[in-house]
Amino acid sequence: MSSLSRELVFLILQFLEEEKFKESVHRLEQESGFFFNMKYFEEKVQAGEWDEVEKYLSGFTKVDDNRYSMKIFFEIRKQKYLEALDRQDKAKAVEILVTDLKVFSTFNEELYKEITQLLTLGNFRENEQLSKYGDTKTARSIMLIELKKLIEANPLFREKLVFPTLKSSRLRTLINQSLNWQHQLCKNPRPNPDIKTLFTDHTCTPPNGALAPTPVSLPAAAVAKPTAFTSLGVHSPFPPAAATANANALAGWMASAAGSSSVQAAVVTASSLPVLPNQVPILKPPITAPATLGMVDYQSTDHEQLMKHLRSAHSVEEVTYPTASQHTTWSLDDLPRTVACNMHQGSAVTSMDFHPSHHTLLLVGTGSGEITLWEAGMREKLVTKPFKIWDMAKCSLQFQASIVKDATVSVTRVTWSPDGTFMGAAFTKHLVHLYAYTGSNDLRQHIEIEAHAGHVNDLAFALPNKQLCVVTCGDDKLIRVWDITGRKLFNFDGHEAPVYSICPHQKESIQFIFSTAIDGKIKAWLYDNMGSRVDYDAPGHWCTTMHYSDDGSRLFSCGSSKDGDSFLVEWNESEGAIKRTYSGFRKKSAGVVQFDTTQNHFLAVGQDSQIKFWDMDNINILTSTDAEGGLLSLPRLRFNKEGNLLAVTTADNGIKILATAAGHRSLRAAEASSFVALRTPIEAAAIKVAGSSAVANLSQVNPKVERSSPARPSPVLNGVDPMSRSVEKPQTLDDVADKTKPWQLVEITDPAQCRLVAMPESTDAAKVARLLYTNSGVGVLALGSNGTQKLWKWVRSEQNPSGKATANVVPQHWQPNSGLVMTNDVTGVNLEEAVPCIALSKNDSYVMSACGGKVSLFNMMTFKVMTTFMPPPPASTFLAFHPQDNNIIAIGMEDSSIHIYNVRVDEVKSKLKGHQKRISGLAFSASLNILVSSGADAQLCVWSIDTWEKRKAVPIQLPAGKASNGDTRVQFHSDQIRLLVCHETQLAIYDASKMDRIRQWVPQDVLPAPISYAAYSCNSQLVYTSFCDGNIGIFDADSLRLRCRIAPSVYLPPAVLNGSQAVYPIVVAAHPQEPNQFATGLTDGSVKVMEPLESEGKWGVVPPVDNGMLNGRTASSSATSNHNP
Repeated sequence: MSSLSRELVFLILQFLEEEKFKESVHRLEQESGFFFNMKYFEEKVQAGEWDEVEKYLSGFTKVDDNRYSMKIFFEIRKQKYLEALDRQDKAKAVEILVTDLKVFSTFNEELYKEITQLLTLGNFRENEQLSKYGDTKTARSIMLIELKKLIEANPLFREKLVFPTLKSSRLRTLINQSLNWQHQLCKNPRPNPDIKTLFTDHTCTPPNGALAPTPVSLPAAAVAKPTAFTSLGVHSPFPPAAATANANALAGWMASAAGSSSVQAAVVTASSLPVLPNQVPILKPPITAPATLGMVDYQSTDHEQLMKHLRSAHSVEEVTYPTASQHTTWSLDDLPRTVACNMHQGSAVTSMDFHPSHHTLLLVGTGSGEITLWEAGMREKLVTKPFKIWDMAKCSLQFQASIVKDATVSVTRVTWSPDGTFMGAAFTKHLVHLYAYTGSNDLRQHIEIEAHAGHVNDLAFALPNKQLCVVTCGDDKLIRVWDITGRKLFNFDGHEAPVYSICPHQKESIQFIFSTAIDGKIKAWLYDNMGSRVDYDAPGHWCTTMHYSDDGSRLFSCGSSKDGDSFLVEWNESEGAIKRTYSGFRKKSAGVVQFDTTQNHFLAVGQDSQIKFWDMDNINILTSTDAEGGLLSLPRLRFNKEGNLLAVTTADNGIKILATAAGHRSLRAAEASSFVALRTPIEAAAIKVAGSSAVANLSQVNPKVERSSPARPSPVLNGVDPMSRSVEKPQTLDDVADKTKPWQLVEITDPAQCRLVAMPESTDAAKVARLLYTNSGVGVLALGSNGTQKLWKWVRSEQNPSGKATANVVPQHWQPNSGLVMTNDVTGVNLEEAVPCIALSKNDSYVMSACGGKVSLFNMMTFKVMTTFMPPPPASTFLAFHPQDNNIIAIGMEDSSIHIYNVRVDEVKSKLKGHQKRISGLAFSASLNILVSSGADAQLCVWSIDTWEKRKAVPIQLPAGKASNGDTRVQFHSDQIRLLVCHETQLAIYDASKMDRIRQWVPQDVLPAPISYAAYSCNSQLVYTSFCDGNIGIFDADSLRLRCRIAPSVYLPPAVLNGSQAVYPIVVAAHPQEPNQFATGLTDGSVKVMEPLESEGKWGVVPPVDNGMLNGRTASSSATSNHNP
């Protein structure tokens, strides 16, 4: 279902609720599965209406969807069972046991037996675990608390628990707007039209003489209980009404000194549909008469044809219907006020912006001109970009002269595009830089624009006509709009002082830009050449910035006067007047205060070395925090889109991250974040666009004030259609090395140089064939060459409060109380020739493995075998779960085929044939919709997930004279486009969209032995690689340059090192959330977990590409070999 159709369902739900169609509301909630009404669910649980409870749940989840769903249904059915027993209704209890609870016996037979035994008791409270069971009402309330936690944690309910914020009677409003537009198009509009049906378009019957139309207001009774609505096609949502009836978004701001016809095209929409001049109410003249602007009154032929059908009309108002307001409970816990971490930038921070979808990724601009990309969860700089001019030859002579005179350049603004695929930086001298963001640690130069003469004071992204554009303003008093290639689209001239900030926005179909200048003037511009539509004075008459609330419905501004007074206000857009002024500024400020909005509910301002918070609906200050001290007197601040993190600047050139409880959780999980890669062609060469060389004499007004972070593009702008993108060859920009010193490879040769823990009871005769971390990051699972699996878990303790895997604490060798061991069926199997394989379900509930025999599915809680399938021959050699459906498994076979197997129906859906030897690797890309397979024949095959047809076959390039044997393994980068290929002879990176090889490394120098295994770190920035001589190499994932070598002396005792039997790592696994932690399984059966020292924080530093010497050797010795196959 399209997003607009989904939104239509929400509108219908609102309508049904307002019209008191209670039963219909909940049926639609259930059937659509878009909104889970927790209040209704609670009512039905408290009433004990179990059939309705399960029926309602069935619209959102099934029993076996995941462990959360299973627990939800189990708790409900258990309560239903206990209530029957409490009523002494044994017959009903048996029925529930057999029909409802039996399904859970498959997963936990012991528990099912214990529940069955309750039938034998006179009172089930005799059971020790149920001794505290009270009355029915209390038991239901206790269960509800648990159910709510499970529902909130269940990913299937994500984004379905909160109803969108809508104005009351939104569907009626849209219908009224449509009728008003239809009335405008009537050839003979009547003053008081009589609307009798919605089934056909409205037309007025011709009277004796044409009359001016009046707004159509649909009476409530007209749609009180309609039997049907006209259906909406998937590709034809509500037709845009251009800037019609609901034009009050900007209407109140639109001013015309004379009300003349020169404002004919006052409102221009995304479709460039012209509108009547008097559809926008004419307001009183501007407070300050605007400068005379040259206007071009251009009208297309289409415009003229349409104007023939339009008649003058009175202003059309949006119709609202009173309903009971819906209040959401807020608390101070919803504000990020506790310090989560400190990050040292090194130079004064001038601007910050969180990524729109990767909520812990922070972009920072500084007073030295440097741009830094921080991962707040890791407290790590991912990218640092010092300021440099990309192409001086294309710069104007004026700019070149200013740089020669004073080379100091600062960042005035950094910001992300609405979809996070581009970032922009504005500087204090003329320039704007745009970078393409491809995920991980890759910011690529996209374009350099000489945007203004002097300071570029602000920059923002906008989407006029759904085209991504960049809006800039500067000391030259101009606002300019550029397309993403650097072509200038609009030049807005009308301010009489340097333009301080801009705020692009879209209201209904009207797209516009607010601008503020240092003389305190606020103006508004449409994307045309008709000049400013607004001329108002900001409070304080000096520097001001404007923000919309996240949902785009409320407008705020914050600024200061030259005397140091601060002002925070909300505007009434329909009247162009201040709606409320917030209080709480006690001291004068020596600059401009900064502010931001979050969660459509809170405002935050940095002043007096504090962060002050307001509720948007209350003028009095809500609370404040000094963030444990050390803030700037006027700190800059920025919320992430979720509103659970707040970045603030400190006096020691650093940044503090404040967080809510949810923010703390996102920071902890951030290291596992995978960044979605771009898929559009990115120009390798930077494009330079020079601004106009004819620059007017500039005003000398140049106040030295702290610039605020002006408005983010409204969420309405976040719907950029992703373009088809391809992966460029990655550039490594992760670490900025000191080029004056020779780079040194980090070589770890002593256990004291890193953190290391060995798994207890891990050494046995069987080598570790496969190794996995659990997806939750709390355990390590090893499959031995004898078919036996072992699980180690870390538990919460004072030494390990997170309970995650760590090299600081020895884990427990975990087994269920039954003492069962997870052992594969190896009857009749030659273990010397068997190829063990393993795969873990996403929720850690089940593990699937084989060792030359049948594939066994184990329950991870009980270690019981749930089922077996695919008996040999041929034997299974690799297993992979389908990314969208845990019931679909790709199974690589010894006979070189691949079986696509459906566990639920126990059926092989497809058999894929394309390899010559056994399958040794399988990797899915949901982004590219492909499966990539690798085999012992050194071939890579690409298969379509939709049709399972082979798209391409590519041989890996082997050294001369090397036979095509040995396992080839594949793993996708987190961007789902780049593919890591590992063979004993090489590491290689491929662009899977074309299967072109873009990087290759071959064993050499300090790492000459064959490769035994390789794996990406969880954030795909490192490649952990083990070698058959015992060494472990850690490579930069983008460049395949060696960062760190770990010698076998680190993890093997001297007796083993000097023994006759060679011991080395045969498999490597990366922690799913900690990018600098990995585990390795050895040929002697032992398993080790390694992390860098806490003082180091990471494994080495990537060598600079242009450094001539690497550890006394030429750069080529450890560099990347880049030969195309």
